[in-house]
Amino acid sequence: MIQRIQSIWLLLAAVLNGAAFKLPFYSGDWVKDSLPNTIVNLNAQITVWNTIAAVLAGLLAIITIFLFANRKLQLRLTRLGMIISILLAAVCLFQTTQFNGGGISPWCILYFAAPLCFLLAANGINRDEKLVKSMDRLR
Repeated sequence: MIQRIQSIWLLLAAVLNGAAFKLPFYSGDWVKDSLPNTIVNLNAQITVWNTIAAVLAGLLAIITIFLFANRKLQLRLTRLGMIISILLAAVCLFQTTQFNGGGISPWCILYFAAPLCFLLAANGINRDEKLVKSMDRLR
């Protein structure tokens, strides 16, 4: 389970999605806030949809680690986690238009690194699948 490289990538994707709750994507004056000149950090806790997407992507990454016996299901869930992580980053990027002023945080790179980790895990799962098929062919 942990000796495979895709397990490391999936664990890293789960950690990055968990970090989305504390590390901001964008900081500035949010239009929806009634108080002027208050700095709001845009992270996974700002709306319910951001929270659901971050939790779902993190849980998918953790659950997928333990599905090493069923590589096809593991690959499908990895792709689903990648899509959810991309949607989370896209929603956060879209929500930056709802700010009057502010700036993108350096931590926004982590929001785009989570789908990359899912992609690298999918490549590792594909590599394992090809290896198993080639071993079956030799028998």
